[in-house]
Amino acid sequence: MQKITSQAEFQVAIQSPRLTVAVFKADWCSDCKFMDPFMPDVETKFSNDLTLVEVDVDQVGDLSQELNILGIPSFVAFSDGRELVRLVNKLRKSREEIEGFLNTALDVYRTIHK
Repeated sequence: MQKITSQAEFQVAIQSPRLTVAVFKADWCSDCKFMDPFMPDVETKFSNDLTLVEVDVDQVGDLSQELNILGIPSFVAFSDGRELVRLVNKLRKSREEIEGFLNTALDVYRTIHK
């Protein structure tokens, strides 16, 4: 997963016409670390359909506030610079919840890009 460490990198990543899902997390977040063992498999499973990028909330300045990211880990799907759908809260996410969200994001994306 590409790591985003600045607002400029984030803006470039979300401008893609491809579905891009930003994963907001931080090194100190235990619920974020909970996802680390299975996220490479999730990324591989969805690699043909979307791009996952990791956004470290401590390195991107006010971006989290601007996007109303109220807790981490959180997931926000973008295409062409527009937000499509989000899974934003401070609760731990299971692999099943994450994959369910990614499938929902794909459904929304495909509806828009027919």
